[in-house]
Amino acid sequence: MSDLPAQSAAAPTLVLRDVAKSFGAVAALKSGTLEVAPGSIHALVGENGAGKSTLVKIVAGVHRRDAGVFELLGEPVDFHTTAESKGAGVAVIYQEPTLFPDLSVAENIFMGRQPLGRGRAIDRAAMYAESEALFTRLGVVIDPRRPARGLSIADQQIIEIAKAISLDAALLVMDEPTAALSGVEVDRLFAVARSLRDEGRALVFISHRFEEVFDLCDTVTVMRDGEYVSTEAIADTTVDEIVARMVGREVADLFPKVPAELGDVVLEVEGLNRRGTFHDVSFSVRAGEIVALAGLVGAGRSEIARAIYGVDAYDAGSVRIAGRPLPKHNPKAAIKAGIAFVPEDRRQQGLVIDGSIARNIASVIRGKLATAGLLTNAAENRAAAPWAARLEVKTNALDMHAATMSGGNQQKVVLAKWLSTEPTILFIDEPTRGIDVGTKSEVHRLLSDLAGEGLAIVMISSELPEVLGMADRVLVVHEGRISAELDRADATPESVMRAATGNADVDHGNASELTATSDREVTA
Repeated sequence: MSDLPAQSAAAPTLVLRDVAKSFGAVAALKSGTLEVAPGSIHALVGENGAGKSTLVKIVAGVHRRDAGVFELLGEPVDFHTTAESKGAGVAVIYQEPTLFPDLSVAENIFMGRQPLGRGRAIDRAAMYAESEALFTRLGVVIDPRRPARGLSIADQQIIEIAKAISLDAALLVMDEPTAALSGVEVDRLFAVARSLRDEGRALVFISHRFEEVFDLCDTVTVMRDGEYVSTEAIADTTVDEIVARMVGREVADLFPKVPAELGDVVLEVEGLNRRGTFHDVSFSVRAGEIVALAGLVGAGRSEIARAIYGVDAYDAGSVRIAGRPLPKHNPKAAIKAGIAFVPEDRRQQGLVIDGSIARNIASVIRGKLATAGLLTNAAENRAAAPWAARLEVKTNALDMHAATMSGGNQQKVVLAKWLSTEPTILFIDEPTRGIDVGTKSEVHRLLSDLAGEGLAIVMISSELPEVLGMADRVLVVHEGRISAELDRADATPESVMRAATGNADVDHGNASELTATSDREVTA
């Protein structure tokens, strides 16, 4: 364990030393240590389950620590509520948006602190004007009067960022703020972060993308298994050194793809069309094959998958599973036919967030587990335990709530839920979004193993290294159409990007929505 490096002459904005937190028998945080100086951007990295989120929630007032030192602006603090944390000058942007869907954008930004006018009535004109000023500062255009419901994850994240900036906080904690942002939006966010740093504020930046850490931050602290490992100046370390400290081992192969023997055609899609969304989509997938849907954000990849599964309707075309027609707009029929669907937004669409691990894993097969119409916790535990063990869900108890788990473990629970249905084809949308380097490798290995067992897999990914590393075939989607079908041997960054942009002369250095590898771009 390394000692903390010397801080600047100014007193640290945040001091956490040997902070501990347990949830029942589960020790989520054993010795969390972090010092953040004013006028700096400090990266906090570690695998999912390393304790980062628990540490952040203690700073935010969501949890109270069991032990350790917690100081803010040179004073000991012990927040009982999030309101106390905000009032003390802390703003936290979480990985997943937490907006009120039926309120306006401006109301979400100023919830609980709306500007008041005559008669102490809410001054909506001032609230809208201040919201517009925040969005102008961020370089985005969002109507502050519109309801939050229906906004994209990227727009919801921008609103969370605007909310944090409006608090004029001394300490800004950003927990995976770029996970759902395009390259242009990330650049804008980084410009704002640097301006806040230059104003003397302290920032903590949590990201699984090392390129972002090296581009934005000046210091990095590593955590592993709930414990502090090291703190280094960014200029004095490397990606390989950070990875080794994070996982306690060398990660030799992030994409452990093993060639599988292909079987019969499992899925056939022909002439699928939805007006204004996708057009004339046709493809097939064989047993044991991993087919990637690649393309830029907004190309229509997720919409195609949702229509096949039956969440959304389509206007024309057909879907066949093992040669049999699949009724459209009918998820129950899709599940019965052997389709499993892991959505991009695991918290909102993939999990019962307040339910236990066992209840989540068993949720789709509950009818099979019931006896005389009754379903017991013991039956759920028996069904869930083998899948939790196979996917190495990091928990000591199946009754642990999904809300308390790390993002990587939540993704494993969603996967376990669908694999328990024993599907013949798996749709998985952004399988490693917000997941650390160790868990990412585990998910890739699992997908490869499942394909080897004969499962047909359709993987939707915005990360080009993942597409090239895992897919047997790549279907590139451009403006709602499949613009190219590439075998594994023919899929290169250049060929995929040409098809994704509809431009044979693409400038690959500017194609930031579909992540390409570089010397530092090892996604953690």
